[in-house]
Amino acid sequence: MAKKVPEINSSSQADIAFLLLCFFLMTTSMDVDYGITRRLPPPVEQNDDDVKVKERNVMNVLINKNNKLMVNGRPSDISTLKEDAKNFMTPRPGDETAPEVEPKTFDLLGEVMMSKGVISLQNDRGTSYAMYISVQNELARAFNELKEDMAWKHFHKHFDQLNEDQAKAVNDAVPVRVSEAEPAEY
Repeated sequence: MAKKVPEINSSSQADIAFLLLCFFLMTTSMDVDYGITRRLPPPVEQNDDDVKVKERNVMNVLINKNNKLMVNGRPSDISTLKEDAKNFMTPRPGDETAPEVEPKTFDLLGEVMMSKGVISLQNDRGTSYAMYISVQNELARAFNELKEDMAWKHFHKHFDQLNEDQAKAVNDAVPVRVSEAEPAEY
């Protein structure tokens, strides 16, 4: 008669494997994809009327397939785009060459002169992704500096030091007005 070899009890191995899986899922970090943060406007109802925007209220930024930048029909450089955008969007009441301004009242800020300016960005289908992102970054930097200036002027703090209500007031007073047109062939 053959001797029975004792078996190893494997009933708890599934429990241990599950606990190890949970441990590794909770302690590891996943790579997060980064991208451009833009809030899309709400869908508009089909309307045959074209919205007429005064030419002085629009800063046209064009990037061609050779990654050449044009601002308002003139050759420009990425190194000056941030300052160009910031100067364009800064309210200047009484300046007929600048975008129109309108007063608006905000909680915590009071009455603020707001620019009606819009930056229209259009690129060619052949534009490199790197150039497109560089332009987006410069425009974002311009709006961030405008928000920083507003925060310092009204609260004597940097924008990232504002509380939630203060930050919301500044964001409302300095909206990011970038309109992206359909890519074109130049």
